[in-house]
Amino acid sequence: MPSVTHTIYAALFLAGVGIPIMAALNASLGSRLDNPLAAVLVLSVVAAACSLTLLTITGHPNWGQLQSVHPAHLMAGTIFVFYLGTITFGAPRIGLGNAVILILFGQIVCSTVIDHFALFGAIKHSISPQRIIGVVMLGMGVALARS
Repeated sequence: MPSVTHTIYAALFLAGVGIPIMAALNASLGSRLDNPLAAVLVLSVVAAACSLTLLTITGHPNWGQLQSVHPAHLMAGTIFVFYLGTITFGAPRIGLGNAVILILFGQIVCSTVIDHFALFGAIKHSISPQRIIGVVMLGMGVALARS
């Protein structure tokens, strides 16, 4: 029986596998609709319906606490729409691989900073020489993959 950690690792890996599939499907939808933002809206509505279904199955959160949430937490929705819009618009123009590579590099750089400063409630993982070398190597990989 797999441990909880292994299950989390597998789920995170599968989520990573799903991101380029989602990007390719939504980019194609944007092309078919001749409007990337329309595709973002369709994806967002489907995501909201799926979230509502899961909430119905698992139990509703305490919505009353939403008023005490810091407004910065709500920016995640804006970032979600920005991500969806850029990948939906950009992938058909520069290629899915190039788009995902650039997004992945941005994720690595930003997550390293978030971890180092324990921003947004993240667990603190200080930047070490090994992490800096890893980020630089990933950047070199991005440059090689794009060339």
